[in-house]
Amino acid sequence: MGALSNIRVLDLSRVLAGPWAGQILGDLGAEVIKVERPGCGDDTRAWGPPYLKGVGGEETSEAAYYLCANRNKQSVTIDFTLPEGQALVKALAAHSDILIENFKAGGLAAYGLDYASLKESNPNLIYCSITGFGQTGPYCKRAGYDFMVQGLGGLMSLTGRAADELGAGPVKVGVALTDVLTGVYACVAIQAALRAREQGAGGQYIDMALLDVQVACLANQSLNYLTTGNAPQRLGNAHPNIVPYQDFPTADGDFILTVGNDNQFRKFAEVAGHAEWGHDPRFQTNRARVANRAVLVPLIRQVTVFKTTAQWVTELEQAGVPCGPVNNLAQVFEDPQVLARGLAFQADHPLAGQVPQVASPIRLSRTPVEYRRPPPLLGEHTDSVLSQVLGLSVDDIAQLRKRGVL
Repeated sequence: MGALSNIRVLDLSRVLAGPWAGQILGDLGAEVIKVERPGCGDDTRAWGPPYLKGVGGEETSEAAYYLCANRNKQSVTIDFTLPEGQALVKALAAHSDILIENFKAGGLAAYGLDYASLKESNPNLIYCSITGFGQTGPYCKRAGYDFMVQGLGGLMSLTGRAADELGAGPVKVGVALTDVLTGVYACVAIQAALRAREQGAGGQYIDMALLDVQVACLANQSLNYLTTGNAPQRLGNAHPNIVPYQDFPTADGDFILTVGNDNQFRKFAEVAGHAEWGHDPRFQTNRARVANRAVLVPLIRQVTVFKTTAQWVTELEQAGVPCGPVNNLAQVFEDPQVLARGLAFQADHPLAGQVPQVASPIRLSRTPVEYRRPPPLLGEHTDSVLSQVLGLSVDDIAQLRKRGVL
């Protein structure tokens, strides 16, 4: 039994932030019902190539993007622009613990599917809205996308080469990280609301915004600014507060050196054949190394190019200095630690036989994550959910489908 096996989630969201939250809850045991538009479904179903290959090697309709965020869900197609469709979603919400949606602020009120409407029949409902900018403020009616929020929220002012380096300029993170983090924060909020409900608080409304999450996740960089009044600048792969803490060239590529304290720096200096660096007043302390970054980093670069990445990693690990390679994804999924932790696995799939998945990082000793369902085909569970949850007959469902509701 999963930790959330007694919880039902109605997932009206699409693309990434909302579906990511729903997938986490599903991994933890919740029953997740994903409501999609008939005929097309979640936008990401069409966000390919690449698409999943079928058992005969043919291309299926399942885009890899969609497959990353929708396992452990049942897909139900309902057109809730129609009154009968609205009634079905309302009935499902009345039988659910959690509802997740990521329409524009106020967008579901026109269909009677907003929190104020649904809490009347289900006062214990936890209703989580995910938008770009939240339910209040001058931007609340705007559409918000991860890329835009990475820029507006300051992340891209910190990501990219330094102003005096070739290729300088704003760079987004290579994954829609603001969406992913918003999904994670949404799960934290939902589980806090579940706990509050257990203590008698009833249901409640959760207002999650990509911009709020992006600003919150600036972490030390935001406090660097708020403490000093000086906006941090791009440093490429360097760290604003720690030196050396960045990539360095090797004889066959690059590696990451992450020196976290002065003792580690002295050990690194010894392995590098320059023990004197550890006693040089310019480099003895992290404060001094940050002040003399422009002197120290070129000295290190002149040394690291004479050994391979593997040599540096082996020798520095033996000395207790944190470091690692810069892997591509092929190397990531071949890494012995990644293999040992089982971070990639295959799930059964009706079109492809099997579908690759990336494992949840959550490790619970007594109620472990379970992978019960692959990402569903569009509308795969419409009949079973409507019959089991709402008690509709085969004829009822056939009539709804005939009228274009399903």
